[in-house]
Amino acid sequence: MKLRLEHLNAHLNKDLAALYVVHGDELLLVQEAVDAIRNAARARGYSERACLTVEAGFDWDILPRTSASLSLFASRRILELRLGNARPGDAGTNVLHAYARRPSTDVLLVVTCAKLDPATQKGRWFTALETAGIAVQVWPVDAVQLPAWIERRLRNKGLQATAEAVTLLAERVEGNLLAAAQEIEKLYMLFGAGSITAKQVQTLVSDSARYNVYDLVDANLAGQAERGVRILQGLRNEGQEAPLISWALHREIRLLNLLGFALSQGQPLETALTNHRVWEKRKPLLRRALLRLPVSTCRCLLEDCARLDRLIKGIEPGDPWDELARLSLRLAGREMLNYSALAC
Repeated sequence: MKLRLEHLNAHLNKDLAALYVVHGDELLLVQEAVDAIRNAARARGYSERACLTVEAGFDWDILPRTSASLSLFASRRILELRLGNARPGDAGTNVLHAYARRPSTDVLLVVTCAKLDPATQKGRWFTALETAGIAVQVWPVDAVQLPAWIERRLRNKGLQATAEAVTLLAERVEGNLLAAAQEIEKLYMLFGAGSITAKQVQTLVSDSARYNVYDLVDANLAGQAERGVRILQGLRNEGQEAPLISWALHREIRLLNLLGFALSQGQPLETALTNHRVWEKRKPLLRRALLRLPVSTCRCLLEDCARLDRLIKGIEPGDPWDELARLSLRLAGREMLNYSALAC
């Protein structure tokens, strides 16, 4: 059975399954989900815990042996199997499938692994575990969801932050939930329960935001010029290479041109998006960008990409990072005239 992360605590208050699979790339949320399962199990008498980590050469026979072995100190035990980025292979699949068919009544199995693609989730080992127990998929907290996530976490600590403080904190920890949790803990330790202002956040919270090139593309498509500039500067500070950023922007601008041409030929937008295999999650961003950017502007952006490529290759004089900023702003609907003000 699948269970959303936000429903896990309510489920654990009522019941405890024979096994759980928690998977996702957001390590903080995965760990907190496992902690919640572990605490619920301990409250029900599972007083001993064993951990198995799957690495190269892992002996899968250890799992059934460990689950079947008697404990001198506890009748109920928690057995954690940490897959990480590994996959069970044939041997592991057979062991997990056999275990799922007859889970131990005295052992709670908790399997953790990195994000699993849809094909893996349809595989034999995963479906067997999901059928016998509970599968919890942990999704990343994106930039849109982050302020609400921070506000909830602050409230859980008895902290009431102003909207400006929440926004500033979100900007400084975007893409780094662990840093967000640590900064909230620090604010609580310094001030206890009470109000938090933007000035306190500005003074005490360091900039721990982590970005990737796709964050930059999404911000620009959404018309978020200021955020785009902040992400571009963050990527540069982290040592990201200009050619990779150029490639990501060029790819999206080329797609906008293809979609714009299809629309100019009378093709419905939904048909064009489907024909170009655009993911459902990305369709709203592209719709908004196409409403804002006429076909003529998209063509000019494509020419800007060509100039940027020449700058990166040294064929033309100029600073590629200045051109990246210009291109990023134009894609977001702004001009370079505002760049210095936005970067401050």
